[in-house]
Amino acid sequence: MSEIGVKNGVATMINVFHVEPEDQKKLVALLVETTESVMRHVPGFVSANIHASVDGTRVVNYAQWESEEHIEAMLADPEVHPHFAEVRAIARPERGTYRVVYVEEANPRD
Repeated sequence: MSEIGVKNGVATMINVFHVEPEDQKKLVALLVETTESVMRHVPGFVSANIHASVDGTRVVNYAQWESEEHIEAMLADPEVHPHFAEVRAIARPERGTYRVVYVEEANPRD
């Protein structure tokens, strides 16, 4: 389950894909299909959240993994590489790995 929190201990990979507006829906469909058929089965996968910009020029994948080592292993996994090529054919990815350092909520849960 996706949960953003300082203490949840996951590593977060945020990938911003720059895409032409006419390719945004195709990219979203490709990322969803890849997540459902491949990524969710890769060791260490926790969640993926895909966001499409209103102007059609970006797609963001906010993915949580058990650790930074799991992210690195996924990136080196030959089963994943063909899907990266499909994405790069229509979008320019900009990837980073992050740790949550602050969260504020309007109605915090106890």
